[in-house]
Amino acid sequence: MTQSSPQTKTAGAAQAPRPNVDLKSAVAEASALFAAANPQSQAKHLEAAGSMPGGNTRTVLFFGPFPLYFTRGEGTRLHDLDGHTYVDFLGEYTAGIYGHSHPVIAEAVTAALAQGIAMGGHTRHEVALAAALRARFPSVDLMRFCNSGTEANLMALSAARLHTGREGVLAFAGSYHGSLFGFPFKPPAKSINIPFPSVIAPYNDLAATRKLIDENAGRLAAVIVEPMMGGGGCIAATRDFLAGLRAACDKHKIVLIFDEVMTSRLSPGGLQKVHGITPDLTSFGKYIGGGLPTGAFGGRVEIMGMFDPRRPDAVAHAGTFNNNVLTMAAGVAGLTKVYTADEAVRLNKAGDALRERLSAMCKKRGVKVVVTGIGSMMTVHPGITGPVNSPADVAAVPQGLRDLFHYDMLARGIHVARRGMINLSVPMVQDDFDRLAAAFDEFLSVRAGLLT
Repeated sequence: MTQSSPQTKTAGAAQAPRPNVDLKSAVAEASALFAAANPQSQAKHLEAAGSMPGGNTRTVLFFGPFPLYFTRGEGTRLHDLDGHTYVDFLGEYTAGIYGHSHPVIAEAVTAALAQGIAMGGHTRHEVALAAALRARFPSVDLMRFCNSGTEANLMALSAARLHTGREGVLAFAGSYHGSLFGFPFKPPAKSINIPFPSVIAPYNDLAATRKLIDENAGRLAAVIVEPMMGGGGCIAATRDFLAGLRAACDKHKIVLIFDEVMTSRLSPGGLQKVHGITPDLTSFGKYIGGGLPTGAFGGRVEIMGMFDPRRPDAVAHAGTFNNNVLTMAAGVAGLTKVYTADEAVRLNKAGDALRERLSAMCKKRGVKVVVTGIGSMMTVHPGITGPVNSPADVAAVPQGLRDLFHYDMLARGIHVARRGMINLSVPMVQDDFDRLAAAFDEFLSVRAGLLT
């Protein structure tokens, strides 16, 4: 894919940040430099606040003093209202694996659009996308589409509850399974979680989790787990931990759900294929619709068969846009022509190399920074030394250090998540990785006094 020219306008103000100041002062200074460099985004934010609470309709995108407003994306580049260009290492929180305006995806969407988009019936596209997903993921005997990863997880959990006749769910502290089913390690004062009876276990602690499962087996319908926590900080589960969950669920006839909304991209068949552990149900979302809104859930025929409308006792599953034409067409193009099995191997190998490169920089400079992740997903955790096996291990990271990393990357034309998450996309080339590495090394150098 053709790339746009390198950054055409500095993303930060002319004044360089001062090294060796205390954290509070450093964050305040970085925030002020950001505000000075982005007056058009600030004006748009003030306008947005007149119609939406805090000018926001998606919480994760907000950061103070105001978020950026983008005008267009192409390849690996994003452009904002103030004329800055960024290399997009956020990758729409893993959904943007195809980059921006990938020609194969664009062609598929344009062709589908020309043929009609709201037909109120089945089309060939949903058949092709379901077959492509089923072929790649070992757990999927049958599957159904929905509209988001949140929906996928709620449908999988509801299916498990119907299948077992039990109500409870075991999840893990620090996990996120969508906007209606998340368990932050430091919970907010208010939550809009769906009110399923829940048991919360410590991630990667098999002994403690097995004990909780044994104690609550009579009321547990499902155990839901991310094979690698995404929102929780790209923290990978060990194979022994996942295998132990599989054995415990088998023992008590509990449905094991792998939330692979994010991690399904980490090999041709997700992390379930990497570990050789097959869950009863798997949830999907993010990139599987070619960058358009989508979700899916699938698994064992004994469970998914409940949704067969040919059965007199079928469980209904509605959703006007479950099989929307544009998403289905884009998803087929993406999975069969762009993010093929070979491409999944290539991109995740590149991600492993990049993560190791960043980690080596930290070690060379002797700073307290850990980079966690697998393949094309990773998270930078400043202020700690590791190891990182659960959200408890990164709980001590000051939010100020995460904010400082975010501001410093933006000032250098690198777009990452406020929480330090980095995700690669298909069109990235070595020059993009070098740009990130250079910005990261400068952050380690300038902020060394705060990282040691």
